[in-house]
Amino acid sequence: MRVGPSQDEIRRQNLGALLRHVHVHGATSRAELTTTLGLNRSTIGALTADLAGAGLVSEGTPKETGRAGRPSLVVRPESARVYAYAYSIEVDRLRAARVGLGGEVLDRRDLDRPRGLDAGETAPLLAGALKEMHQHVAPGSLCVGAGVAVCGMVRRDDGLVRLGPATGWVDEPIGTVLATELGIDVPVTVGNVADMAAFAEHARGVAAGCDNVIYLYGDVGVGAGIIAGGRRLTGHGGYGGEVGHMVVVRDGAPCECGSRGCWETEIGEHGLLRAAGRSDARGRDALLAVFDAADRGDARAQTAVRRAGDWLGFGVANLVNIFNPEMVIFGGTMRDLYLAAAAQVRSRLNSMGLPACLEHVRLRTPKLGADAALIGAAELAFERLLADPLDAG
Repeated sequence: MRVGPSQDEIRRQNLGALLRHVHVHGATSRAELTTTLGLNRSTIGALTADLAGAGLVSEGTPKETGRAGRPSLVVRPESARVYAYAYSIEVDRLRAARVGLGGEVLDRRDLDRPRGLDAGETAPLLAGALKEMHQHVAPGSLCVGAGVAVCGMVRRDDGLVRLGPATGWVDEPIGTVLATELGIDVPVTVGNVADMAAFAEHARGVAAGCDNVIYLYGDVGVGAGIIAGGRRLTGHGGYGGEVGHMVVVRDGAPCECGSRGCWETEIGEHGLLRAAGRSDARGRDALLAVFDAADRGDARAQTAVRRAGDWLGFGVANLVNIFNPEMVIFGGTMRDLYLAAAAQVRSRLNSMGLPACLEHVRLRTPKLGADAALIGAAELAFERLLADPLDAG
């Protein structure tokens, strides 16, 4: 009976570890890889040769060296050749990109998305963006997959959007529909927007190096991507992170999910615009107009922003007490609200947060900005390749 992994399994794990390091950290010398991965020089050389032979990395001398003697070869991801397609389906926008190995955005398209479009109406728009981008792909390039970030509760097994109150989607099979519409022979994986944004910021954004992170994302509603112990916390079916539906006001305002008094009814688009006396308006531009009015001295806008900021701090305090994160990141419209009402957020957090949980927590905005979910969708698509580099192509 065999005990432990075989030599081939160890080799594949090491290949994945090396490729993942270069994918996340960029060009890295063999000497650095030897130290970081804890492998000897000959093993690093053999692994690099295998990945180079597969067209996944290239090797060359460093561009600059201030040291005497023969410089260590530098391993670089083949960003221009190896890529994934990435999509972010938001309430008012569709984002599409071709992202190279190493996280470089090679091409992109941004489209308006009229509210109310179902999966069948959305997929052709995304497919059209792919066809435009594909015209610029060099011969011999390798597409390893497609990743999709979407607002809503996404079933992990097949990408079905069980419920997307902000988009009006119920049981929409966006993964299946999009795979058919795209017409590419690679896997199409689907994840929640907040979860994908957290994934990206943890891998190569403001939370790099942090193993416990909460990424709060706001659009019409509010959701969270949660990193716990360095791993994405998505729940049994993939529906974890729906923090916008914590009930914070008993018998409060009705929520689009069907409940009442959810957190997002106080800090989401509808709640903030209602409090500012602008219930007929909608969209991020309408929210920005409220923040601008508050900044210019409009009393009602100021009251609405302060109130929403207090509620934002209320919910963040609860999340900090539950998950004890190193960092909370405010993305989407939550970034705008946090920047407009940081004093209220911090005041409420400091008054409600447990002292031990507050000791090391940092409040931040995304390094990747509005592209966080898009980059996260690409990272999701690359996962298969990084897990087994010589089998995924």
